[in-house]
Amino acid sequence: MARSSGPSHATLALKLIIDNSLLLIVGAVTALVWANVSPATYEDGTHGVVHFLVNDVGMVFFFALATKEVVEAMLPGGALSSPRKASVPIFAAVGGMAAPAALFLTLIAVIGRPDLHSGWAIPCATDIAFSYLVARVVFPNGHPAIPFLLLLAIADDALGLILLAIFYPTGVVSLTQLVGWLGPAVLLAWALRKTGVESFWFYVIGPGVLAWCGLFLGGLHPALALVPIVPFMPHHASELKLFSGRATQLRTMHHFERWWKLPVQLVLFAFGLVNAGVPLASIGPVTWIIAAALIVGKPVGIVGTTAIAGALGFPRAAGLDLRAMIALGITAGIGFTVALFFTTASFPPGVVLEQAKMGALLSFLAAPIAILAGRLLRIGTVR
Repeated sequence: MARSSGPSHATLALKLIIDNSLLLIVGAVTALVWANVSPATYEDGTHGVVHFLVNDVGMVFFFALATKEVVEAMLPGGALSSPRKASVPIFAAVGGMAAPAALFLTLIAVIGRPDLHSGWAIPCATDIAFSYLVARVVFPNGHPAIPFLLLLAIADDALGLILLAIFYPTGVVSLTQLVGWLGPAVLLAWALRKTGVESFWFYVIGPGVLAWCGLFLGGLHPALALVPIVPFMPHHASELKLFSGRATQLRTMHHFERWWKLPVQLVLFAFGLVNAGVPLASIGPVTWIIAAALIVGKPVGIVGTTAIAGALGFPRAAGLDLRAMIALGITAGIGFTVALFFTTASFPPGVVLEQAKMGALLSFLAAPIAILAGRLLRIGTVR
């Protein structure tokens, strides 16, 4: 009997794990079990140098790939290439960040905890990988809500990077250090592109390292080091893989994404491992506030701003009726990765940070809620 020439079950399983960042869940679950079974060994094994290497070095490449998606979407023919194409999901992204932040601030005012105000950006996050995975369960194949959600999440990521840089410096901001290192980094990246350098390693090791030093010494989060560098990597307008499912004339930016895709999944596993280990008993007021701000605030903001956009003459795509937008908004409430990252930037180690992390983890409740909403609202059917 001839063997099948198709991919093996192991290959398909690995592709599923990588495409949907499932290693992040494995890392988070492992961290939760470890931290609750042996808190002392978890603390010793995941903090200090390990925590620094994962959050400040490894996550550089996660945010670089997120930046690559934003750049890709802005190329000619991309989903964000024209104001009209980008307007509605960008409206939705802004509303999906503003409403959760406003709800968070309102709730901490109600309970009399103004000391928690620095966590306002935590519920602004939408996790691209997991929200996309859930959307494929909620919506039938080919439904316009899926690319709409991708665009919204990309815009959310881009705005989130700006928020992280502006509002969450890691120390005293030094403009001298920032300009002194970032200026040469950007100029070197431009020179590499201008002279036709194709290997992404030159962009990472040269301008990337300079930018990391500038952010670290300048008081901003060094995980953003490659954000200003990635756009300079040579690329073609045909590299619209995220939306077209194919790419031709591959150049530096695409090779960078292909090379780092698997290592970044390992980084996400490590990120979940070193950040998600919180005692289950640490659930407290800030936990429920963050979870509520994500699960309730996201759909309210997204549905509300898309309605406003429609009233201003920017209609939604055919098929994106109110039912779909409600389910889409709930799906976008999965904050996880970026929400966890914002918790570590918002609060120092302690009880509040642990409660905030649990809130970011509980945003996964948006997944079953979105699936149930999709069934109840009969998404994909005609009424």
